[in-house]
Order: sequence, then structure tokens, then C-alpha cells
Amino acid sequence: MTQQELLSIKQRFGIIGNSPLLNRDIEIAVQVARTDLSVLITGESGVGKEHFPKIIHTYSARKHGAYFAVNCGAIPEGTIDSELFGHEKGAFTDAKNEHKGYFEIADGGTLFLDEVGELPLQTQVRLLRVLETGEYLRMGSSQVRKTNVRVVAATNLNMRQAIDDGRFREDLYYRLNTIEIRVPALRERKEDIPLLFRKFSVDFCNRYQMPPLSLNEEATRLLQNAYWRGNIRQLKNLAEQIATIEMDHQINAETLRRYLPQEENRQDLVLRVTGKEPGKDYSHEIGILYNLVMQNKKDLEELKALMENGRPLDISRSREHEKAPSIELPSRDTEEIIPIEEDNLRVDDSERELIRRALERTGGNRKEAAAHLGFSERTLYRKIKEYGL
Repeated sequence: MTQQELLSIKQRFGIIGNSPLLNRDIEIAVQVARTDLSVLITGESGVGKEHFPKIIHTYSARKHGAYFAVNCGAIPEGTIDSELFGHEKGAFTDAKNEHKGYFEIADGGTLFLDEVGELPLQTQVRLLRVLETGEYLRMGSSQVRKTNVRVVAATNLNMRQAIDDGRFREDLYYRLNTIEIRVPALRERKEDIPLLFRKFSVDFCNRYQMPPLSLNEEATRLLQNAYWRGNIRQLKNLAEQIATIEMDHQINAETLRRYLPQEENRQDLVLRVTGKEPGKDYSHEIGILYNLVMQNKKDLEELKALMENGRPLDISRSREHEKAPSIELPSRDTEEIIPIEEDNLRVDDSERELIRRALERTGGNRKEAAAHLGFSERTLYRKIKEYGL
């Protein structure tokens, strides 16, 4: 693919950046578009995975057919089968009329299943069948229907871990993952960060008739070296925050540091896991504990007091326990490494307490609580039932 063709695709789909990793992903998307192979798009939340299904559809023979994007994590578990496969009148209590599902109305086109890792296991069985045979059943019907839909799926989950945990079918994973497009995290394309920041700030400032933001050399380096846990979405929010709050739009490193999260601002941040059980991924648990410590130290102290009433909690010393991994975090004020033993601070206990607090703060609003915790609504609902909250 020539540079001119690549530039044309980026302009058409609003993609900004010159990273070789990003360019390679675009080339793969255009190449695979000529086939009907299933594609799995992986990458962290906020990296821009939603652009690639559109590229695949536009450059395929299905470009004149329908294109639908379905967020699997936002549809309640009880209605997801109906949304995807449809239902007959009377199939369940509220089924007053027949309903066509996405696999029926997208026939001849492309269906993008975002957050596919959030699908219930029962729905995964149905999805596997339609991918393998093109056949499906509406809910409440015994009539086999046919569809010709190209499926592109996306997820930010560690799918191998989801399979090991029994949350995702291995056969469906391989059926979806005929071709994988891994979208790089923002920290993997540092050369694109100033371009994206400039784009977001110019768009925002033009909309509200403000002078554009300008970063000096030191601020630019600081911006590029940040971790960007929320990727492009986080960078966009930061540009808009600075443009709104700062009167002086000539931004230096000192000003920029006030807007970067604490964990991205520290050069000496250390986070390491020791004694890790083979084959076990503790990334989810680490994220919960990490946010608990770094984002709200006061909450950690309150949680410690609560747990001391029910089970011993001692973060100043370690004790022998059976193959429990330890998580080491640096003190905020010193270089001392504080071990947090899993035997003392159970991941399940801390997650339950975080969810309880989030529900309290949002007045029981599960949607807001899920956004605060970084969960999908379905995941939060499942954990509420699991923890009896």
C-alpha cells in the first residue's frame, strides 16, 4: 500500500498517527476485507478499535450491505439472544410481537460485535453455530433460518485468561480469531501522542473560540512518557480539561503535571508481582488494588480498619502462607517498598468493598457505578449477585 493510499484511509476514517504499528494494522484490515474471514480486534480500552470494522466493511464486497455495531457489554444478559437472533411473538412475557435480530437484518452485510468477551456462555453457543453453519433459531421458534453475515469482533479482555477461567469458549475464540488485528496502546506509539493532543486541543478550542494550546519541549516529552492507562480517550479528556481550565494556553511541564494522574507522573513507580501462580493472570486484581492505593489513600485506611474487624490485616510485615502472590507498591513519600500479602488483603474482599462504595456514591445507579469501576454493566451485575450486594 502506498503512503498516499494510507493517508487517504486515515483521513476517511478519522485516524491520526504515523506509527508503523498503526499503519500495519490498517494494511491488514484492507487486505482481509477482500475475504469473508472472521476478524478479532484486540487491544486495551480507548485505543480506537472501532475504526477497523468500518475499514473492513468499506473495502469489502459487502460495502453496499448493512453495517451494524453491537456493544455486547451494554445489552442485559436476559435480552442479548433476542437482540442478536430475534424472537417470536409469545417467546417470553414481554414478547408481544415478533422481532428480527441483528443476524437477520444485517444479512449480506457486516456485524461488529464489540466487547464480545462479555457474551454469556449460552449466547456463545448460539454464536458459534451461526458462524460455522450460517444457521440460527429465533427465540421461541423451531424454524432454522439462514444468514450471510460477516462478523468482526473486538475485545479488551485477555481472552486466554477468560478461557482458562471458563468465561469464554475456546472453540468460539478460535472461530472468531481467524485473523487478529492487535491495536497498539498509546504508549506504544509515542510519536503519535503530540499529533493527537494537538488535534484534540485544536478541535476543542475552535469549537469554543479559544486560543489553541501549545506545549513546550519539556511538556511534550512529559506527555510522551506518560503511561496513558486510558489511551486515546484519556488523552482527549486531558486536552479538553487543560483548554477549559488554564487561562494561559502556553503549557509547560509544571502545568501539565497537575493534570496527569499520580501514577503517570512518577518516574520511580514500581509495580511487580512475585510468587505468581503459573498460568494465572493477576492483571485484574492488580488493577483493583493499584487504584485503591494510589487514587484514594484515605479509602485504603478505612478499608484496612473494616477488614481488621473481620480478619487480620497487616501491611507492615509478611507471614508464611501457601503460594500466595505478593504485590509490591512504592510508598508515595519514600522509596520503601510496601508488601501487600494476598493472605492478609484478599482480592475478593477488596473488590467487594470497592463495588459497595461505588454503589453508595452513585446512589445505587449501576450504570454510573460500572463506569466508575471500569466494568461493563453486565460484569457489575454479575459481581453484585456473586458478592450478595
